[in-house]
This record gives sequence, C-alpha cells and structure tokens, in this order.
Amino acid sequence: MSGAARAARDAAFLSSLSRQGLPVSNPLQTPSEADSGETYVRTDDALTPEQLAEAREYGRLELRCSLADKMLDVAFLAVMAFAFAVPLDRWLAGFFESATLRVAALYGVTTLVHMAISFPLSYYSGFALEHRYEMSRETFGHWLWRYCKRNGLALAFGLVLVLALYWIIWLTGSWWWVAAAAGFFVVTVVLGQLAPVLIVPLFYKVERLDNPELSERMARLAEGTGLSIQGVYRLGLSEETTKANAMLAGIGGTRRVLMGDTLLDRFTPDEIEVIFAHEIGHHVHHHIRKMILAGLIYSAAGFWLCSVILLSWAQSHFGPLSAHDMPPATLPLLMLVLTVFSLLLEPLQNVISRRYERQCDRYALDRTGLRDAYVSAFQKLARLNKDDPDPHPLEVFLFHSHPPIRERLAMADE
Repeated sequence: MSGAARAARDAAFLSSLSRQGLPVSNPLQTPSEADSGETYVRTDDALTPEQLAEAREYGRLELRCSLADKMLDVAFLAVMAFAFAVPLDRWLAGFFESATLRVAALYGVTTLVHMAISFPLSYYSGFALEHRYEMSRETFGHWLWRYCKRNGLALAFGLVLVLALYWIIWLTGSWWWVAAAAGFFVVTVVLGQLAPVLIVPLFYKVERLDNPELSERMARLAEGTGLSIQGVYRLGLSEETTKANAMLAGIGGTRRVLMGDTLLDRFTPDEIEVIFAHEIGHHVHHHIRKMILAGLIYSAAGFWLCSVILLSWAQSHFGPLSAHDMPPATLPLLMLVLTVFSLLLEPLQNVISRRYERQCDRYALDRTGLRDAYVSAFQKLARLNKDDPDPHPLEVFLFHSHPPIRERLAMADE
C-alpha cells in the first residue's frame, strides 16, 4: 500500500483502534477444546508438536507476506517517484492548470495503481492464508466488500490529508514541516475521539453490553484509576474472524470499552477481567498520552526529512524554487520518504510497545490477583492464535509489537 494510503487507512481505522485502545488480540477457544478437559501448565505443554509446527509455519508465512508488502511499497513508490512522477505531472498539466487538482490526480493514480498491483498479496494474506489456517469466517464476497470499503475510506481520507499537507507547504514555506507536525497531532487527537463512535461502527456492529456481572467487574477495576468510562460495548467481530479483541478506545467524552463478541462468548469472566485490567494498565501508565507525544516527535522528524529531500529533488528537476512553489510531482517522493522513514522507525516503536505491554501485563496480575486466569488466557493464545511462543530474538526485535507468549507466561511466576 502506498505511503499516503497506508497512513490514511491506519489513521482512519486500524491505528485509531490499536493506538487509542491498544487492543489485545486473542484467538477463540473452540467448543471442542473448551470441553476437552485438558490442562496446560506452560507453553511447552499447551502446544503439541504438530500445533507448534503449524504455528511456526503460519508465522513464517505471515512474516513473508508482511515483508513482501513492505518491499512492494518501497519498490512501487521508488518507480513512481523516479520514473513517472515528472512526466505524469507534466501530462496532467495539460488538463489541470491548478496545482491542487494535479496533486489530487497524482494521489489518485498512485494509490489506485498500487491497490491493483498489491491486490493479489492482499487477497492471499487477508483471505486465503486466514482460511487455510481456519482463522477467518468470511466468505470471499464479504471479504471483498470490507476490502473495498476500507480502501475506499483510506482513499477519501488520504486525499484530504494530502491536499491539506500541500496547502500547508505552499502557505508556510520552508517551515512547513513544523505546521504539518502540529496538524498531524490535531488529526491524531480528533481521530482518537471519533474512532469508537463514528469509524468503528462503519465496520462492526456495536451495542451496549448487556452483562451486569462483567459490567460490575469492570467498574470495580476502574475505581481509583481516574479512568472515566462512557459505557461498555459489545463489538461484533464474529462475522469476520475467530480471533478476539478487547480495547479501551476514545478520548475524553468518547472513551469506552469495546469487547469483541468472540471474546465475550468464549472466554471466562476471570479471563475477561484480566484482559480488561491489562487495558486499564495503559491508562494508568499514560501510554496513550505518551504515544501521541511520541507521534508528534516522529512526524516532525519525518516531515523535516521530507522538507530537505523534496526541495533538493524539486530544484534539480524544475530549477530554482522555494517550498512555496513545491511542484505536485514531488508527491510520490514524499510518500516514499515517509514510507522508508516509518519502516526504519518500526523497530524502535516496537521496543517501546513491548515495554508498555509488559507494564500492563504486570499491572493486570497485580490488580486482579488472577494468576491462573492470566495463564489460561495466554495458553489459549498459544494454542489457537497459532503464534510461535518463542520466535527468534531478531524477529521479535524487528517486527513484534508484543512480547512473545513464553515471556508473558513467565511473568506469572515472577
């Protein structure tokens, strides 16, 4: 996915969930497993040799898909930036005198062409692979509809962001990266507020949780934390996946708890309480605030890098000019720089994310005292999410935003 499309998609949907709510993704325990009477003490016992082999195979394929997606992003944007951007912009100038319209057209062409090129990989990683390992409940038609809806939203929202960014460049000149970073901060906060009330319902059925026992447990856990929760809601995930999700989403008046129906139907009350306590840990440790501020720093650094590279490249192709005259042809290069910058930054972000997750795991154990429920929840993860419980340390460092399951289980013994 192109840099702007990826940013729009993540900002409009996925990042609003994962960064505002920091969801804990867990697989469902199937009825046969729930009734099997098997007792597992640690990861080694939770996975049979066959299950471990399958988990590692699934993990390898997921990793290959992720790497292929990243390489496709960089390669496609590099070709667009260095081979097609200038001639395409000059061709568009024959139709549109307005630089704004040419930016919009370049963004549309870049994003739509990339979506077409990357569709086979999206289909394999998002549909075929998930069905191969029995992780998805979607029909192809349902998956395709969600794919089109999600990318349609990304295209529309990304267009608004790109046009706003270029207007900032044209109006503020050489210091545009400061204004752009400030604008990114505002967008992040606004999306954090809108995600649970406007964005999530576009994709999932959301209704208030009708479970007095769980509601009482959650209210009790939230006491004394300063967390104001505007209700607990049931999130309809079961039409799409067998995985479970629980998240604390929203900012201020829109803050609420979203519990996946898959989790509510299959996990025990104690396990749900532990998972919810983990989410409260993010609030107690101010992780959302810290990540928003870190995002401001990251975006300022990324936009500053773009300001240096884009101006130099534009002057080499169009002669002496200032940022006020930044040509639309720089858009694919802007996407490329931001994409590469985000990829280089990913290991650092993952280190911080894993630290936050460890803090919340410890908080959940200390707050609830439900050690057995904590262990059983991650044992289900080991069996059913087909996660390699002990991946290579280099893989963890580069790609994992959460600690390995073996490490998280070991925390229960500390």
